Amino acid sequence: MAKTIRRLAEKTSEVGETVSGFLHRLKQIFESVESLPDEESEGPAFHVHERLTVKYESEKHISLHWRSDPISDMVSDSVIISILLILILITSYC
Repeated sequence: MAKTIRRLAEKTSEVGETVSGFLHRLKQIFESVESLPDEESEGPAFHVHERLTVKYESEKHISLHWRSDPISDMVSDSVIISILLILILITSYC
């Protein structure tokens, strides 16, 4: 999934750079999406709606972290669906 997110960026990013294309998409959906400082994560990471943390773990993995409650679960479901839809779109063009 991380490769998909990296391809969605406005430019291909290196580890530690902002994944701006995916961030732009999330900012269209949620009112609050903030990049985390580099010292809090090894790669690009950001908070979504102050409830969910998305971290770039490696070239093939991202992780989502949240405390379970009805709102946070809905936010995480939306982010996961967005990632999966992006993956489907990209693989259908390859």
